[in-house]
Amino acid sequence: MLRTLRSRWSFIAICCWITLLLLVPVGRTAALAAAAGAATTATTATTATTATDVAWATASAAAVKAASSTVSSTVPSTVSLTVPSTVPVLRAESAILMDGATGAVLYSNKEQALMYPASITKIVTGIIAIEQSSSLDEWVTVSKEAREEDGTRVYLAEGEQVTMRKLVEGMLINSGNDAATAIADHMDGSKLKFAERMNKFVHDIGADSTQFVNPSGLHHVEQYTSARDMATITQYAMRNPIFREIVGTKTKPWVGAEWTSELRNHNKLLWNYEGATGVKNGYTVASGQTLVGSAKRGDTELIGVLLKGRSSKEIQADMQALLEYGFQNYTTSLFMREGEMRQLPLRNADESAEFTATAPVWITTTVDEAQPAVTVDRAGNLYVESALYDPDTAAAVLTSGSEQAEKDDLQVVKNPAPTVPMLDSSNRSRYLWGLGALVLLMVLLLRRQRRRKNRNRYRL
Repeated sequence: MLRTLRSRWSFIAICCWITLLLLVPVGRTAALAAAAGAATTATTATTATTATDVAWATASAAAVKAASSTVSSTVPSTVSLTVPSTVPVLRAESAILMDGATGAVLYSNKEQALMYPASITKIVTGIIAIEQSSSLDEWVTVSKEAREEDGTRVYLAEGEQVTMRKLVEGMLINSGNDAATAIADHMDGSKLKFAERMNKFVHDIGADSTQFVNPSGLHHVEQYTSARDMATITQYAMRNPIFREIVGTKTKPWVGAEWTSELRNHNKLLWNYEGATGVKNGYTVASGQTLVGSAKRGDTELIGVLLKGRSSKEIQADMQALLEYGFQNYTTSLFMREGEMRQLPLRNADESAEFTATAPVWITTTVDEAQPAVTVDRAGNLYVESALYDPDTAAAVLTSGSEQAEKDDLQVVKNPAPTVPMLDSSNRSRYLWGLGALVLLMVLLLRRQRRRKNRNRYRL
């Protein structure tokens, strides 16, 4: 009897030992799967949180650019602002100086007065041709009207085939009126029809006081603009890298059907002012001298507009003085990087929320001014509390953290830990070998017990 109990307990012990060998790798596989699932969930949560932080930064960036378009002279009580005393004395009748990154107005004098633009009109024709033509490599057939255009020309021949890019270069560098007319005729069939496109374009970007009737700037009593509008238009155009490249070009070889020469940029700032980057000058008897200039030093790029100057030499000197005033007294600093997320105080509330910047957010300040306070309303509109910004106009429109997090959640694939342990190929093979060994052992033990019973029976 004792021997029988021992053999049974031995059999049970062996079975338990084999079962443990089989369950350990399976359990380890399940544990690893569960850990992986938990890690995926944690990563998902982290991704959503990071996206939320990014959301607030995106909002800021957009905000600072938009709000800067309107300027207020009232300084909020929370801002200590030192007004520069070296304000330039300019002889042009209308003037404005704008930060190209933020749109903050740093100087203005009769900037809303309506004036004749002359050839700075070509800034609008150029950016439209670059952005709205089928391709800058497309061929344009010069019309008879373009061939017979008045004023400054690049001497296009009727029927001549020229690429759109070459026409834009001849118009912006050498101020070719014939090139402007060729562009208009090609895109819309006539100068008047193209002027409708120009007017829609400038009104869409916020230049509401401007009207055009031709693409070149030749005088017409119904063609007018303001310094403020031209600054807004130029700020938009200078964000286009092709436009920037062309208006910053000093010289360019020109080979045409009737004229071979070297184009030389009429904007003397490119030759005479440190950091000059563009853009265009103009003149008619009615408009006087007009000039849009830009220059960049460090992170600060300024855009100046002068209308109705008395002479080319005088307006060039005025522009240099205006730009120098800007660089000496103002600076542009990066407030938020693109994709950055930050906790920002809510406007008129004792709490904060997360927003993300969809583009770099720059803020303009005087050189001795601390970074101004920034607030955001619940809709994501960002406000800069500084005399350079209108306190009631959003400088940017941000994306709230919760909105960004919801978008990110839709993009993340969650992999929860499986409730049933899964076996990989190696563990499955080990399991089958162990199961086979267990069955074989059980058979052998049962046969052994039967033999012992038979022996005992014979002994009896």
